[in-house]
Amino acid sequence: MARSGARRTVGAVGTKSTETRAALVEAAIDALQDVGFAGASARDIARRADCNQSLVFYHFGSVTDLLLAALDDVSARRLTAYQDVVGAAGTLVELIDSSRAIFEQDLDAGHVAVLVEMITGAQSVPGLGAQVSARLAPWREFAETAIGGALARSPVAALVPAHEVAHAVVAGFLGLELLATLDGDRSAALALFDRARTIASLLDLLGPAALPAGLAGRSS
Repeated sequence: MARSGARRTVGAVGTKSTETRAALVEAAIDALQDVGFAGASARDIARRADCNQSLVFYHFGSVTDLLLAALDDVSARRLTAYQDVVGAAGTLVELIDSSRAIFEQDLDAGHVAVLVEMITGAQSVPGLGAQVSARLAPWREFAETAIGGALARSPVAALVPAHEVAHAVVAGFLGLELLATLDGDRSAALALFDRARTIASLLDLLGPAALPAGLAGRSS
């Protein structure tokens, strides 16, 4: 019985530890969105998580590592959402429509603020820039796969390298979100999505047959 009780105690401690880590990550996300990198102190985050600030260092080692964990959490959740939505897109138009919907969701939830604040913090914390940049790699890979699949069915597949488009899309997406957040006006960004949708619809209609014979063979 003593051993069983000990196991239950260990299990309870493990569960509590997991809950505390999760609470601190959520609090860090909230802090980045609310007071930014400069204001996201151990004390502020602990207050938001309703725990002792020493637990920040116990679980993560430093405030910076906790903030990186917050970025990882937001990134993982958003990447999963993007994969689910974009994975269902069968045409360029559907891809544009899916991207537009997710763009608005990100603005509504303030997800871009987390990345922007971490980029801002990287200007004053040595080595942080490289760590933030590394966390963008999965997004570029995802964008390249999604764009490559959509372009394969369009007449520009042989003319536009997917990896170059992916880099431009990720940079453009972040830039549009940043500007919309700063201006408080998303209409200009949404107008660009609408224009892209018009172009995509034409490309979807043309298809590979619109290419000269040599290029059409290369795009299939």
